[in-house]
Amino acid sequence: MLIKTTFKPAWWLNNAHLQTLYPALMRKMSPPPGSRRERLITPDNDFIDIDWCGEGNQPLIILLHGLTGSSQSGYIKGLQIALLTEGFRSVALNFRGCSGEYNRSARCYHSGETEDINFLYQTLRQREPETPFAAVGFSLGGNVLLKWLGEQGNKLSLFAAIAVSVPLVLSACATKLDNGFSKIYRENLLRELKHHVLAKQRHLEKLGKLKEACKIEQLGDLSCIKSFWQYDDRVVARLHGFKNVQDYYQRSSSRQFLKSIEITTLLIQALDDPFMTEEVLPDLDELSSSIHLEITQGGGHVGFVAGEIPFKPDYWLEQRIPEFLKQHLSFACISPG
Repeated sequence: MLIKTTFKPAWWLNNAHLQTLYPALMRKMSPPPGSRRERLITPDNDFIDIDWCGEGNQPLIILLHGLTGSSQSGYIKGLQIALLTEGFRSVALNFRGCSGEYNRSARCYHSGETEDINFLYQTLRQREPETPFAAVGFSLGGNVLLKWLGEQGNKLSLFAAIAVSVPLVLSACATKLDNGFSKIYRENLLRELKHHVLAKQRHLEKLGKLKEACKIEQLGDLSCIKSFWQYDDRVVARLHGFKNVQDYYQRSSSRQFLKSIEITTLLIQALDDPFMTEEVLPDLDELSSSIHLEITQGGGHVGFVAGEIPFKPDYWLEQRIPEFLKQHLSFACISPG
């Protein structure tokens, strides 16, 4: 279902790059009030850190960040505060290695890795079998969320899900980042990723996990990598059991899972997103009847900044997401999943 959007970009942030960069560079936020961290040991004896906001028995929203992000990203902390104000608790998943401490294996996270979100969901559902749950994912986290929803079908007990700025076709998004101003984003992201990989190798060596460290060492010299096609072929595919980059992109892109989603889901995409092109957007016949597709003319990548007064932004997602959740909470029919 295609729905009409209410988003109007701020006139003083009138292009895709300003929309994308302003919140990323200019927004400085303190931790949400009453936030606390919990560490969960995963089935493979690694760990994930999750950051809670809110107390009591209010509905619980699981949040998933984007590539090189964390629970400390401005869009996560801003949404946690907005959700708290509207009567929701939230728990932000830090993908492996993103919480400020490197994880214990060469394995990390990627756009198609859904084991950890499923583990988190099952853990929380066992604790709180009657609590209404929902989930929100941004960018890579949105791709993970949609893929997981499609994989699980009717096995989940969620009253709603929301995915924002999703790289629905990974190959097309990787190519887009090789062109024009988008190369700036690519260079910054790759610099962070390559640094992370090498620092993790040193961390694993210090832990005495030499077999895991060797898996990274065998990737070779990463300094020559200039594109996501190269990085995902050399690093992601090799570390996570894919044949090559094409296999990774094909199996992990979430667009192919949209028809299988049974949870009420809002998908928000901007036409001017500098991380992708319009060809990434699905046709309506690719959507299940549970998906609400909201396409905005502007907004950039995880931007969506509104407001009439310069440097006094309104972060529209922090209004739209709680609004959608409140609307669909009343239809929730929760049973243990």
